Amino acid sequence: MFPGIRSRPLWTGGNGAKAQVLEMDPGSCREGLDVHAPGPEEVFVVSGTFHDGDRAHPAGTFLHAPAGSRYVPQSENGCTLFVFSPEG
Repeated sequence: MFPGIRSRPLWTGGNGAKAQVLEMDPGSCREGLDVHAPGPEEVFVVSGTFHDGDRAHPAGTFLHAPAGSRYVPQSENGCTLFVFSPEG
């Protein structure tokens, strides 16, 4: 993926849907925009604080990113996310 960011696949469906755990080390940041296509993305912050480039989201936060939305995933102190992409 990107330095300090690891993906652990949990499940992949026949239609391309997927579930994964995303681990972000302290100070990690995705290079460029993360654009949600072809469909939405659901994110649950398991631990730490996730920052989308605009707002900080602490552990326990659920985020819905509609298809076509975009943000810059980053974490100042590190975080673990559960990510579900129903359309891949």
